[in-house]
Amino acid sequence: MALNIDLTLPLKRELEKAHKAFDDAKAKGETDEAKKMALVCCNILIQLAKSDPNKKTEYIDAAKSYKNYADSGAKPASSAAPANNFEQIRDDQKDLAGYAESLIAKSTVTWKDIGGLDSVKVRIMETIVIAGLQKPVSIKPDKGILLFGPPGTGKTLLAAAAAGSLNATFFNVKVSNVLSKYFGESSKLITSLYETARKKQPSIIFIDEFDSITMSREEESGDASRKVLSTLLSELDGFQDKKSDELLLTLAATNTPWDLDEAILSRFPLRIYIPLPDSRSCEEIIKIQLKGLDITSLNLGKVSEICTRKNYSGRDIQFLCQEALRSMIRVHNPDLYKKSELPFEELKKQTLSIGPMIMEYFETAFERVKSPMTEKDLERFRKWNNEFGL
Repeated sequence: MALNIDLTLPLKRELEKAHKAFDDAKAKGETDEAKKMALVCCNILIQLAKSDPNKKTEYIDAAKSYKNYADSGAKPASSAAPANNFEQIRDDQKDLAGYAESLIAKSTVTWKDIGGLDSVKVRIMETIVIAGLQKPVSIKPDKGILLFGPPGTGKTLLAAAAAGSLNATFFNVKVSNVLSKYFGESSKLITSLYETARKKQPSIIFIDEFDSITMSREEESGDASRKVLSTLLSELDGFQDKKSDELLLTLAATNTPWDLDEAILSRFPLRIYIPLPDSRSCEEIIKIQLKGLDITSLNLGKVSEICTRKNYSGRDIQFLCQEALRSMIRVHNPDLYKKSELPFEELKKQTLSIGPMIMEYFETAFERVKSPMTEKDLERFRKWNNEFGL
């Protein structure tokens, strides 16, 4: 099935260039050139009307105003109309660019904040370094990396660390938010997102819930979904990313890689499985979560072994540590809840009592933290990784 790429934003960019040439010609009194550029604007608007049926009337009206100018010359009434119509269209484009910029998040996460996943971190680091170094034209950095695995295994953290360590522009995109906020214009937003990222390089685009935007072709999907998919395919091809010394890296995350469209998979030859942490990684995560506390009485090896046996993700371990910390806090602050009657400014003057972390706190926490992952779930990930992963 052929997928039509949404050309709305590229056409709007061409319209902006043509309108500027039209304005310049008018300002210089070059009527013939102004008429010529008015016809160019008219033709672009007709293409826009075909590309974006939802705003067909608006584009056709604007096209008529340019055509009237070309037919009648520089009359005051007709020369004002194209400018007014163009400003309205440009405002719509600015709205999308503004939303794309609102997706920029400041990341303070570094590679040291992530426990385990050493080989994955090295591969992403290599990609970033290769993009910056002087190199032969035949050596090209990865443009996109697909991160797949169970929920809570660190996919978002990896993207944040890539941006934070590099001080890059970090676009944190949740597909569900994009689709719901800009229903019907999601494909235009994707184009605007990548256009903004190119302007603000080096950039890391992290797309979470990736499967939501790239359903398998075996699934039913409407024209809007196909436009979103085809636009994303075009951007991932990176036709506009000609310079090999610039970095625009797309990190996409999914918990259901088997739902991805085959065409998308071909744009992500680098597909990395982010598994549940092994015992050593569990220990690293626990140390990060309990940083600054006395853990000398803890049997970290035993805690890590239990985490592995219970199929805990990194997020589960974080929750486990927080539950253990709550137990410690209650022991050393038995009447803590009574302080809730104090003004908040008064609370800020007092200090929380803490003590060493002991196994008893974790034993209680283990009873409360349950992993949703089963061996059957994990086997499905392993099987997909063996067939399609790196």
